[in-house]
Amino acid sequence: MADSIVKHLYSPAKFKGLSFAEAREAFLRGADTPTAYLERCLRTIEERDASVKAWVTLNVPGARRAAAESTQRYRARQPRSMIDGMPVGIKDLIDTHDMPTQMGCAAYAGYRPKCDAPVVRALRDAGAIILGKTVTAELGMNQPGPTTNPFDSRRTPGGSSSGSAAAVGACMVPAAIGTQVGGSIIRPSSYCANYALKPTLGALNRGSALGLSQEVYGVHAASLEDMWQVVMEIASRVGGDPGYPGLYGLSMPEAHKPRRLAILETSAWGRLDLGSASAFEKVIHQLRRHGVEILERKNCGQVEAFECCMAEAKAITDDINSYELRVIVHELRQSSPGMLSQRLVTRMEKANTITQGRYRELLQRREQARQRFARLVPTADALITLSSLGPAPEWEGDLDPRSVNPTPTGDSSFNVAASLLGAPAITVPMLAVDDLPLGVQIIGQPHEDERLCSFARWIKGTLDYVAVP
Repeated sequence: MADSIVKHLYSPAKFKGLSFAEAREAFLRGADTPTAYLERCLRTIEERDASVKAWVTLNVPGARRAAAESTQRYRARQPRSMIDGMPVGIKDLIDTHDMPTQMGCAAYAGYRPKCDAPVVRALRDAGAIILGKTVTAELGMNQPGPTTNPFDSRRTPGGSSSGSAAAVGACMVPAAIGTQVGGSIIRPSSYCANYALKPTLGALNRGSALGLSQEVYGVHAASLEDMWQVVMEIASRVGGDPGYPGLYGLSMPEAHKPRRLAILETSAWGRLDLGSASAFEKVIHQLRRHGVEILERKNCGQVEAFECCMAEAKAITDDINSYELRVIVHELRQSSPGMLSQRLVTRMEKANTITQGRYRELLQRREQARQRFARLVPTADALITLSSLGPAPEWEGDLDPRSVNPTPTGDSSFNVAASLLGAPAITVPMLAVDDLPLGVQIIGQPHEDERLCSFARWIKGTLDYVAVP
């Protein structure tokens, strides 16, 4: 996957990502400028992207012009927003008028949209600097791009928002936009030491997206403050998807301690490695020590019933997404023969066996899961689990084309719950296992993104980081 192995040992207590909130204070004092900040980002990209390969396209001239304009606004004490001057990466599934949108797919090579997607337009209107397009897995599905993990180039950065997560983890930018239908924001953020929000379904306007029924846009960031501010600047300008109320919330919420958290084990619990299980148990021990009641399936009937309802969440999510994507993939196979990966073609061949009746059954089971989740409202303030099935696994390509790895960007079993439920999820980078990042994930009820962020802020400010060999 990489020309040479590059490793950076990770410690959650020592690692410091690229904060924009701190830099902005210096902009306001006149001690720093957006132009100087951008140049530091560009130097980091020059130093690290030959190994990390996070970017598909960079618009350096456009970014420099935007940074110069932002610098003038700060000098005039008239910044547009709290993210004016922030360099941002955009996942290459999302349209930008000044750069190609190629979706990690040869069939879209050179495709240039005429307009920005609403999320990009909102960022520009807020004064953010759209620096470039970040690598995505093919059509946001299984086939990886070239990106490597910023802490170990032999390992996957996760997918499908691989470039967005890796660019933030490598300190190239303070924030980047990703998308998720299964686990495409939370898992790569876990692997790359990001904070990230996968918001409530429909919370951020997707414009003319692929149209998958579980797809959301979300934010990867090096700090919780930057994550939330980017989300709010977007939401306040373009709202949510049609038919959805959009994101609820205002400025960065105050830290708030949850009263009760329910552990979500998922069907993959028995496959956790000992180090990851031990690290998570240390987090649970700290929560109990600070007075948070922890509910588990073994001691709470409501949690057990919910776990049973979610036992096949991954299979349900995979089949719903495959069924919904099969029409566009069929069109691409006709219009651009030979330009799709064998991994995607194989998945779509399986999807073609899913009947409309089966799809209706899957939707019904999804709705039942959402109803079961709603019954947990009196029982628990939120769910807590790991953000991924351990740290990033090694991935250096399909060594045998006849036997491809079905999950080259990592297993999504710990991510599909929030996607299936249409619920917000936040990952907090507070664990290290074998010197690699691992996130803690909290999942809230739909439209409680702001409340979930207040819990994350309390966890971040109260609990100790955990590192296990």
